[in-house]
Amino acid sequence: MNKNNKLYIYNTIASSKELFKPIEGNRVLMYVCGITAYDLSHIGHARAYITFDIIYRYLKRLGYDVIYVRNFTDIDDKIIKRANEENTAVSSISAKYIDEYHKDMNALSVLPPTYEPRATETIKEMIDLIKGLIDKGHAYEKDGDVFFRVNSYKGYGKLSHKNIGELLAGARIPLNEEKENLLDFALWKRSKQGEPSWDSPWGKGRPGWHIECSAMSMKFLGETIDIHGGGSDLIFPHHENEIAQSESYTGKKFVNYWIHNGFVNINNEKMSKSLKNFITVRDLLERYHPEVIRLFFMFTHYRSFIDFSFEGLESAKHSLMRLYQAINLYKGFKDKVDKGNIKINYLNRETEEIKDFNNDFYDAMNDDFNTPSALSVIFNLVRKINKIINDSLLSGFINHNDLNFLDEALLFISLVSDIFGILKANPELFIETNLKDISKISLTEEEIQAFIEKRNMLRQKREYKMADEIRNMLLEKGVLLEDSNYGTTFKIIN
Repeated sequence: MNKNNKLYIYNTIASSKELFKPIEGNRVLMYVCGITAYDLSHIGHARAYITFDIIYRYLKRLGYDVIYVRNFTDIDDKIIKRANEENTAVSSISAKYIDEYHKDMNALSVLPPTYEPRATETIKEMIDLIKGLIDKGHAYEKDGDVFFRVNSYKGYGKLSHKNIGELLAGARIPLNEEKENLLDFALWKRSKQGEPSWDSPWGKGRPGWHIECSAMSMKFLGETIDIHGGGSDLIFPHHENEIAQSESYTGKKFVNYWIHNGFVNINNEKMSKSLKNFITVRDLLERYHPEVIRLFFMFTHYRSFIDFSFEGLESAKHSLMRLYQAINLYKGFKDKVDKGNIKINYLNRETEEIKDFNNDFYDAMNDDFNTPSALSVIFNLVRKINKIINDSLLSGFINHNDLNFLDEALLFISLVSDIFGILKANPELFIETNLKDISKISLTEEEIQAFIEKRNMLRQKREYKMADEIRNMLLEKGVLLEDSNYGTTFKIIN
């Protein structure tokens, strides 16, 4: 497949990949659940919003007009608790952490959505939705609280593939005396002393969490949307409850494609503050370039869980260095060609075409946004670029077909960089700022030179695979090789 072929998306509700077909023409309506604004964003947030940023960028690359909504929950028990702890207003806490979130996402090159509503800006729509559910018999009020009547919606459990009977049998929480059913969930909560509240037909109170996203989605995107996304932890109960209340209110299908990214574990344990393995985006940005973090997540398919490790980040940094090195090598090589130091051979001969890499890349991305496979295409392309340039530096000549291939390859890498949100730094500056002293690595200068000589012998014998293995091995150890007309030199990288 290439970019003109069809996109398949894994739909959580169907438990299978499905052909993507928007509701209307080339317009895509996409909603992604945002943060609850009470603390700094963590690596789980980074994974989720980088994932949907790439999906957003890729859909736009395919020519879709994407209307993207990503909300903020700015009224919630956790926000109220933090405000009480800091003896400040709830609005001050949410405003502070929304601002910090924007700083982190901007640093990670996560594009802003089309709309970014806050729950407190959509109270009227939530009240109207709740009133409609009560009128239809899907909700009921008890002493200022309003609950959704789960038994009134026959499809409950279809997203999480849970059975209501099994959920009830497995429940361990005592029944709230105000509820008709243990699974019924709050749409509106009566206000407690000192909490923020809004006037409603049921008295002063505030919305429940689940109703917020339904109201904001309908306000900005309408009653039925193409894509709804978020982390796997939101499947139940949050997204399950969104479906129940939305479809009960409208009588229409709420979402056509549900997309969920996998968990982030740390040392094979779920990240949590209680385990003291909670890592913020801010922590990572102090140690790693933002593009390293993006690339780290892209090496794993978005639906799979990631076992986070600093070793993984180091590997991603070395891989990113390889990409920047290829770009820098090309620029230096083109300068030599332009100055006549490398002669152009105009003899006709066959060469690999960039369209083969192009098609393989879109094949991968059209298969449920498979970034690991797409990246393998790019690194294969980089190996091809390096081989053409290194052969030409050795011989002093380049075939004009190969030169055309290099130009097209770099244009293609630029296109990919826009989709993936990487390779935006100056290559020379990026490489220079990631240098380190040779005393900080495990190899001596004599050992490095021995590997360089062995690699040069392999290249002369045209045993490029083994030569590349030496290059990659040295890169993993923090040694970056640079080839030129005058031989091979090395730099030490972080």
